[in-house]
Amino acid sequence: MSLDGETAAPSRPPWDTAGIHGLQRPREWDAVVTVEAPEIDAEKAVFVVLKGGDLIVEEGPDNLEKLAAGVESELAAPFRAEAVRREGGLWAVAARSVMVLDLPGVTGDEIELTMHGGERTLVVDGEPSFGTIAQLERPDHVVRARRIDGALWEVTVDKL
Repeated sequence: MSLDGETAAPSRPPWDTAGIHGLQRPREWDAVVTVEAPEIDAEKAVFVVLKGGDLIVEEGPDNLEKLAAGVESELAAPFRAEAVRREGGLWAVAARSVMVLDLPGVTGDEIELTMHGGERTLVVDGEPSFGTIAQLERPDHVVRARRIDGALWEVTVDKL
């Protein structure tokens, strides 16, 4: 109640004010294109395009070159792309740039290497592991790597 006997409206916390609702989510895609490709016999595709144009298909048919070319007009390789058939032969293709490293002799399919304050933690395929992978070492960072094909790995680096 206010001094004049009327009930005052409850005060609103500052974060509930219009326009103040936390941080914006990071952009998921670096490029989104539509491509006419009726010859592709699928509903969905996931693929990686490497520097030099090599195309590695993770899901879908092998003839995805037309979808890759559509993305390459907007985004330089290497990139990871996901494509979905829309109407008829029209495809929506979304892609994001990726870092690719050649890590010969490294076992497993997923790696996480964390370095912080002189401590090093290596996890391979969800299991703690001894040793390290020198090419992935970054002090005060967590480095995640996922095998693309053979000795090629997609790598993300996040500061701690």
